[in-house]
Amino acid sequence: MDYTETSRDALAETLLAAGPHAATLCEGWEARHLAAHLVLREHSGWAAGVVLKPFTKGMEHRLSRMAAEAEDPAAYARLIVRFRLGPGRLSPLRVPAVDAAANVLEYFVHTEDVRRARVDWSPRYLSAGYDQLMWRLLVQRAGMLYRGAGVGVILVRPDGRRAVVKRGGDAVAVHGGVGELVMHAHGRPEAALVTFEGSPDAVRRLETFRAGL
Repeated sequence: MDYTETSRDALAETLLAAGPHAATLCEGWEARHLAAHLVLREHSGWAAGVVLKPFTKGMEHRLSRMAAEAEDPAAYARLIVRFRLGPGRLSPLRVPAVDAAANVLEYFVHTEDVRRARVDWSPRYLSAGYDQLMWRLLVQRAGMLYRGAGVGVILVRPDGRRAVVKRGGDAVAVHGGVGELVMHAHGRPEAALVTFEGSPDAVRRLETFRAGL
């Protein structure tokens, strides 16, 4: 199964159902800002502003303009259609392996950014294949996501499988479903259903640390 495409569809449907002014877990962003971000990162070189300072102001200007235009429900729907159609013809994201590596976790997190901004959210059921793919991708990048944590980090699934993603003398085990571990590792601790195991001081340090890029 192409989990990148199914994840894209799930995110598009979630955004469309929520409407342009729905709250998200992304500070200062409504659903329309998130939709604009998704289109920019796949269709514009200004998306480099996420990591390259010289591009940041230009990226923010374009995102704000696109989000303002998307206040109109019809324009918002068109923005989501553009996202659903996928990256531009010359984008490296057209390569399936690159697309999966870059977008499976990204799409999951942003879908939950919309879903979990409501009071009455509950975790989604994840198929075994989707769960396994997200686990593999998370383990590959979690060391980078937790690099400033100041403690070692061990991710533990409900089936007992674990991965040491950051070594440290005082380590904390983070227990949760794969989707919950993904949310915690991407800087959404307040919306992640996880528990911690470790010394009180190490747990306290990890609880106050916001992971992510």
